[in-house]
Amino acid sequence: MTLKANHALDHSVTVTAGDVELFTYTYRPDTPTLESPKPYLHPIRTLTGDLVSLYRPHDHVWHKGIAWSLPHVGPHNFWGGPTYVHGQFYVQQDNNGSAVHRELTALSASGDRAELAHRLDWFSQAGEPVIDEHRALSATVLDGATWVLTFDTTMTNVSGETLNIGSPTTKGRENAGYGGLFWRGPRSFTGGLVQSPTGTGSGNDLRGTRAEWLAFRGRHDETGTASTVVMVDDAGNPQHPPLWFVRSEEFACICPAPFFDEELPVPPGTTVRFRYAVVVADGDRGDEGTAELAARGRDLLKAATA
Repeated sequence: MTLKANHALDHSVTVTAGDVELFTYTYRPDTPTLESPKPYLHPIRTLTGDLVSLYRPHDHVWHKGIAWSLPHVGPHNFWGGPTYVHGQFYVQQDNNGSAVHRELTALSASGDRAELAHRLDWFSQAGEPVIDEHRALSATVLDGATWVLTFDTTMTNVSGETLNIGSPTTKGRENAGYGGLFWRGPRSFTGGLVQSPTGTGSGNDLRGTRAEWLAFRGRHDETGTASTVVMVDDAGNPQHPPLWFVRSEEFACICPAPFFDEELPVPPGTTVRFRYAVVVADGDRGDEGTAELAARGRDLLKAATA
């Protein structure tokens, strides 16, 4: 299946497979400062066109499809909205930073694979430089019902001070260790099935699980069809295998959270790298089939470093 990349100059890239738009990556969004502006992927679809992402839900307007979102980077909030302050709960502060597109460094599509990469400048709300990032994404079609997104970020601390990257849990809120590559699923996935290498669950059953991968199996309104999203953590990532922030009650989300309950200190001038595979599949493959999807995502990450 041939992929194509359509570039809306200085705004976004849309990757298509046949007549289906698999995803749009908006690299220069028109996002309010309060929501910590950053690139995001939405809409995201299966190869048959089922939507598996949600944009700016009313309950958390800073949730946008899939985004690299970090709530505590030193004193800065690159997640969006208020910041968790122990003893005060969430407090709106003047610390909503922005991850700003600087330049595209790669954009191509050939056969069953599309790639893009760019550089970003992370600024504090006051406009001071915090992080220099290079980010690369790819889309690869595995078969007629499965494709994989890979996400690779290299971040260098340019703030002049050590940045402790953490979560609300590292700041004192129990079992709220979100932060990292965050996926927000469609409303109809609420109540869906969550799966790890060791079993399945629902609600908040698997939150805080340490695992190499996690999957969400959900159903769509109108058609009743099912889709599966699997997120795979690369073996070279800091804190691998990570703890996961996941829920299916209230709403559907998955986040491999390397900073769930332990801060990662990044000294000035230091670079950290994270890589992930996100497998997007039509249908519910069952427990064994979902594990096989995770293995295929893992194989793709290994092949990229071979």
